[in-house]
Amino acid sequence: IMKILTWNCNGIRARFPLIKKIIELEKPDLLFLQETKIEDKIFPEKEFHNLGYEFLFYRGEKSYNGVACISKVPFGDCGYKNWHDIEDCRHIFVKIKNTTIHNFYVPAGGDIPDTTVNSKFLHKISFLREMENWLRDKPSKRNEIILGDLNIAPLPDDVWSHKQLLNVVSHTPQETDLLLDVLHSGSFEDLIRQFFPIPEKVFSWWSYRSKDWRHSDRGRRLDHIWATRSISKRVSKVSILKDARGWDKPSDHVPILLELELV
Repeated sequence: IMKILTWNCNGIRARFPLIKKIIELEKPDLLFLQETKIEDKIFPEKEFHNLGYEFLFYRGEKSYNGVACISKVPFGDCGYKNWHDIEDCRHIFVKIKNTTIHNFYVPAGGDIPDTTVNSKFLHKISFLREMENWLRDKPSKRNEIILGDLNIAPLPDDVWSHKQLLNVVSHTPQETDLLLDVLHSGSFEDLIRQFFPIPEKVFSWWSYRSKDWRHSDRGRRLDHIWATRSISKRVSKVSILKDARGWDKPSDHVPILLELELV
């Protein structure tokens, strides 16, 4: 059984003590990080090697974005794609055995859900449409996982209030419909919802603005793990590590742990 953990750490340097803590607690075989906010030349390779993670692949930039794969097991092919012709370090992939794992950090989209006045929202919608077109051309029978911060809570039970967030970026119908189109165009299954069926409320993000985040519980499920059917049958567990949101100096996202058999 392989343990794979995905986490928008919101800054690898600021959150390194918590990354170390989650490694000690969960002992994942692979750790996929988003929003690392660190240039490649100062990525903490030595620190991860000291924790037992010999195999690293990452792309980052100063203060923004960035994705990384931290692995105990060797991977074969690896690479990335620049989406929407922008080099902003939002995607990498690695191949483990016969499975390709994609780590995504989809643009957040700013505050105004209107592509005509908000260039950030236009970037997000264009990014997702490109993902949909890219996946549509792939064969349905393949071993593939997409995980990471997709910055959309697609289902009514993925947010604390469907009605109040319908016009808020991350839960507008334009975004949720498009993300579900991406899911279906790639013949993926939503692994989190396999283990937490509707109508259970499931969140992975709580705003820093909410001081008593646990009590108010105004969260959103922005982080996802999808897999093609051949893989989803071999998944034994999905865990949302909510306690991490209450740690000292936390990320606003929490880690999600996947346990499965990779062949």
